[in-house]
Amino acid sequence: MRVSHPSARAAAALADARPVPFWTDRPERPEPRAPLTGAARRTDLLVVGGGFTGLWAAIQAKEADPSRDVVVVEAGRLADGASGRNGGFLAPSLTHGLAQGVSCWPDEMRTLDRLAAENVAGIERTLTAYGIDADLHRPGELTLALTRHQVPAVRESFALHRAHGVPVELLDAQGAQVRVHSPRYLAGMYDPEVALVDPARLVWGLARAAESLGVRLHEHTRATGFDSEGVGVRVSLEGGTIHARRVVIGTNASQGVLRRFSAWVLPVYDHVLMTEPLTAGQLDAIGWEGREGLTDAGNQFHYYRRTLDDRVLFGGYDANYHFPGRIDPSLEQNDASHGLLAEHFLQIFPQLEGIRFTHRWAGVIDTTSRFTPVFGTALGGRMAYAVGYTGLGVASTRFGAAVALDLVDGKDTELTRLGMVRRKPIPFPPEPIRYAAVRATRSSLAAEDRTGRRNLWLRALDRMGVGFDS
Repeated sequence: MRVSHPSARAAAALADARPVPFWTDRPERPEPRAPLTGAARRTDLLVVGGGFTGLWAAIQAKEADPSRDVVVVEAGRLADGASGRNGGFLAPSLTHGLAQGVSCWPDEMRTLDRLAAENVAGIERTLTAYGIDADLHRPGELTLALTRHQVPAVRESFALHRAHGVPVELLDAQGAQVRVHSPRYLAGMYDPEVALVDPARLVWGLARAAESLGVRLHEHTRATGFDSEGVGVRVSLEGGTIHARRVVIGTNASQGVLRRFSAWVLPVYDHVLMTEPLTAGQLDAIGWEGREGLTDAGNQFHYYRRTLDDRVLFGGYDANYHFPGRIDPSLEQNDASHGLLAEHFLQIFPQLEGIRFTHRWAGVIDTTSRFTPVFGTALGGRMAYAVGYTGLGVASTRFGAAVALDLVDGKDTELTRLGMVRRKPIPFPPEPIRYAAVRATRSSLAAEDRTGRRNLWLRALDRMGVGFDS
């Protein structure tokens, strides 16, 4: 299914697409908060990064101790980063799926499943308490087989989920196609526990909630350096400085904050499309009345969903790593990747021939070798961080923020005693070996998607506990 240039029909579908994320390209976007400038300011807790992790950290810190002074600084605008560019899939897992959790932490899965359920309940409780309208709804998720050799993978996933008490449902080809009318579907698994949100509205709502608690938010305020000073940290900003007793870092794939992140976090570009609102006839042609979130069972997988105004978001598959871990706005628009997505969309839904996409964008996924976050401290415990959600952070960032707060406060808690918190993933190799390894892995994953066979390279990575998520 790989194409190097957009086909004529894909190019036509993309002709009018705006090169910006749909979620933030709306008049309801709030005006930016003023940057933090000047010197000699002080705070109890400085949170670096105004995405999901940072906002959850600020809210939870103030809820735990209303007297604690908390400041959040964001290098750009709220929701400009990964928190406003994702598909809005709110999956409960803290371990990037059940199979990954069982593989890495089999003895802790009962605890991790309980913490995951408590985490989602906490999200719902917060949205209710602060009146946050983030279009949260729980239609569940369908994992679909698009090839014959993906069918056994779907069945194995079903058996694993059932063994762990998840009320999933197995669908044959007819059952899958009844739910969503695509000739490509050969089998499916329905998981009722996955929810969907509007990610930008969630960011904006969390920001308002934080401010209602007394948190100070500053946009266009980039942190450029950290130095121990007294019992706290002197933080250099592009427009000034601030002294913080403690610092929490939640900057996703951005590696300019702490140099150590480059060993564990691989910045990977993920591309996304959004269609125009579908007509009544188009909706009837594809079914999809349950509005489930959809994904497929390949290594290079798509994720797609209906929005509440009946558009279809379609992303994933073509994950791009740029040497040597380069992150740049110029990389967000990729005709080959967006064209590939458009072509795949029309292959899955041939009845939507002639559809137009209104938006095309990309975001950076903070990938780790085990697909789950990296936690730790720096500057003698004055700073803590939680990064590396590998594309599954819409829900788990709240949990990550709670871990970071416990770490920076020096607490011995159930969270800080978890194996996934205490032990870091295997680091990625240095360049240029890293780039070569990523290319070899991508090629091998694509070959497995075509043939159903896992080659020697992938089996060796499996034995080392290393992966690459598309």
